[in-house]
Amino acid sequence: EYAEPGAQQKVDKPSKDEKNVAKWLKKNVKTKKTKFLSHIVEYFTSSKAIDALMKSKFAEGSSPLFTTREQAVEFLDVMLEHKFFHRAKKVPVTLEEIRGKKADKEKGQDKDKDKEKEKDKAKDKDDKKDTDPEAEITQGDGGAAGNEKEKKEKKKRKIRLDMHPEQIFVDGSEAYVWIYDPIPLHYWIFGFILLLGAVGICLFPLWPPLLRKGVYYLSIAAAGFLVFILALTVFRLIVFTIVWALTGGKLHFWIFPNLTEDVGFFESFWPLYESNYNSEGKGKTDKKTKSKGKKKDKDSDAEDTAVDADGDGDGDVDAEVSTLEPEKIELIKEHDTDMEIRKRRKVGADEYEDEDVDVEESQAKDSKDGTPRTSGSDSESSSKDYEIISSSEVQNVAGN
Repeated sequence: EYAEPGAQQKVDKPSKDEKNVAKWLKKNVKTKKTKFLSHIVEYFTSSKAIDALMKSKFAEGSSPLFTTREQAVEFLDVMLEHKFFHRAKKVPVTLEEIRGKKADKEKGQDKDKDKEKEKDKAKDKDDKKDTDPEAEITQGDGGAAGNEKEKKEKKKRKIRLDMHPEQIFVDGSEAYVWIYDPIPLHYWIFGFILLLGAVGICLFPLWPPLLRKGVYYLSIAAAGFLVFILALTVFRLIVFTIVWALTGGKLHFWIFPNLTEDVGFFESFWPLYESNYNSEGKGKTDKKTKSKGKKKDKDSDAEDTAVDADGDGDGDVDAEVSTLEPEKIELIKEHDTDMEIRKRRKVGADEYEDEDVDVEESQAKDSKDGTPRTSGSDSESSSKDYEIISSSEVQNVAGN
């Protein structure tokens, strides 16, 4: 019927027969659980519901509600209008969506798996190329096996539900989500008992004297038990610290070790005690042996550095040279220069002049020939700059 704008349409209330049919369907028709708009819901298929109704008491007897499948579809369509259930369409969940959800948790693992799958596919392609002739021979037998695998995969496929635009009841493999969820009878009974208990507590001043005394003693007993538990935890901690201090941290002794653990009531008081002895003597000996081993390694490294790099066996000299400081090296150079000056003073100046003339002549000849030469004094000084000197000579130079 046409309703004026702003006027509310009158919705017929469901009849008793519809409620009885809905209760019977909830009990006798199998349902499945899945996600519908991020909510877990129960749904049933229309064909199975009609098959069950045609064998039920509602389709038999002297006054049946429906006798044919078409009448059952019409009856269930009315129930759909009265919001007992609604129609939904099945949407298969793709592997990409499943992988996307897992990728949020384990991105690194998914990348590794994808790489492995790609490698496996490449290997499979190579194997198929090699086994193409054999596959053609066994194609008839393999086709039947492939069909069976496809059927199994279809059965294993996951689906999710979405709202269907056409809200009508159709006889087929359509999914219908239950909206009707009656409150069980035991819920009403428990609620009534809780209500009576709340009213009874409010009427505590009107209770008989014996009941009030009993509640008073029970409250004192509960408070005493709580105080006992707190005192026991403090006492066990004191005992543990005393034993730990007397044994030097070797013995760990606990009374009621499960008292503060997440266990049951009776399990928290068992076992009565627990003791663990930690022998630290072995740890100390191990530390000592490790320190000795480190010292030996250091000594062996020092001996290795004392070996001559040239293989001459003059390990002591090389070790002393490696330990020389730059200040001592400068003192050695100054000592060399002083020795040269003294030699020049002892030898006549004439000899040095002759040597200088010879050197100049030789340099002139070399310049003409195009082969420069270095003087012997320069070579001697250069060799002396890199000459290795023992520690005794260094000490003498430092003393001067």
